[in-house]
Amino acid sequence: MKTLMLIGYGAMAEEVMTRLPGGISLRWIVARSHHHEAIIERFSGAVTPVDNISHVLEKPDLVLECASHQAVKQYAPAVLQRGWTLAIISTGVLADAETAQYLTEQARLHHGQLIPLTGAVAGLDGLRAAKEAEITQVIYQSRKSPASWRGSPAEQHVDLAEVTEATTFFTGSAQEAALSFPANANVAATVALYGIGMKKTQVQLIVDPHTTKNSHRIEVKGDFGQFCIELNGNPLPSNPKTSMLSALSAVEICRRITEQDFI
Repeated sequence: MKTLMLIGYGAMAEEVMTRLPGGISLRWIVARSHHHEAIIERFSGAVTPVDNISHVLEKPDLVLECASHQAVKQYAPAVLQRGWTLAIISTGVLADAETAQYLTEQARLHHGQLIPLTGAVAGLDGLRAAKEAEITQVIYQSRKSPASWRGSPAEQHVDLAEVTEATTFFTGSAQEAALSFPANANVAATVALYGIGMKKTQVQLIVDPHTTKNSHRIEVKGDFGQFCIELNGNPLPSNPKTSMLSALSAVEICRRITEQDFI
């Protein structure tokens, strides 16, 4: 039986917990202290709530972050410095070059492993393969409902209550998007990581009052030719900012751990 440490106790973490595959046991949840009593009661003491990773003496087979950019910055260094395997869903944190370099160095120095999850997008194998030649252009487009953008910096760019047609409210690099919209633009960072980088990847963020999906479109051109991938995913009912597929990518890494398959 493989062991899992989960960072986060919100909507994404809840979805992952309900879908955990057999062969992996949730043993620790890193969460704010006001959640600790509820965690103990919910799991009858079988899961230990944690707010300081250094207090955990046993090595988990996988540490899975399902929380936020801030959670990655707070806990990832300690995880990697102990030589553990860390998978992160909040890949947008790596848009900060200093943070990305530091975490990569900590993983290398301490023989840890940092795995950016694919999240709510597919086709990244093709993007990674295309990079073996020259990619001349990558455009990522995110289209979501007003509810999915509510409570985000999008509200500073467009009146979500009054928008009546699809409106592009941000155009810029993946780095700018991921840092400016940390809860909504992790996919932009993931596409950049697999492709031509944070600064060269172009991003468009769109609010569309006529959709209930979280849509992701990737257009790639290069020496290989060109391709276009579009996904129309259902958002989590408990958190419209997050796609269901994003949570499923976190579940899938748990399954790979149980099968010892990292291909």
